[in-house]
Amino acid sequence: MTDSAEQLARKGANAYLLYLLNISFLPGLAFLLQIRQYYRCKALQNAGALHHTRQALTASLLAGLLLAGVSGLIVLAGGLHSPWTWVILILYFTLGHTLLILIGVVGYIRVRNQRPFDLFAPRSWWS
Repeated sequence: MTDSAEQLARKGANAYLLYLLNISFLPGLAFLLQIRQYYRCKALQNAGALHHTRQALTASLLAGLLLAGVSGLIVLAGGLHSPWTWVILILYFTLGHTLLILIGVVGYIRVRNQRPFDLFAPRSWWS
């Protein structure tokens, strides 16, 4: 592995690690670190690292919108006092989080193995 390929893999992996931290343990802080990493990669004009960082940042934004937006719609539709609302909400939130974490893990593994990974092109997940 060449020095630049190793550096790209490390920066790309860091982007996905920050995504995983954002979706699981440190939601606000990791998102701010993702934004910082995006601007650093943009300033360095590192196209490969910028691609992975932008993709992880976009995934974080979409994950936040999906988890908060759909959860809000579930509560609005069912009301807070219905037990079925809570069952559906907990199921959705748990399964949604699990799916988003698995996508982040796939991205991390693909970048570390220097394989292409495009979040919005699922064909690249298995090639």
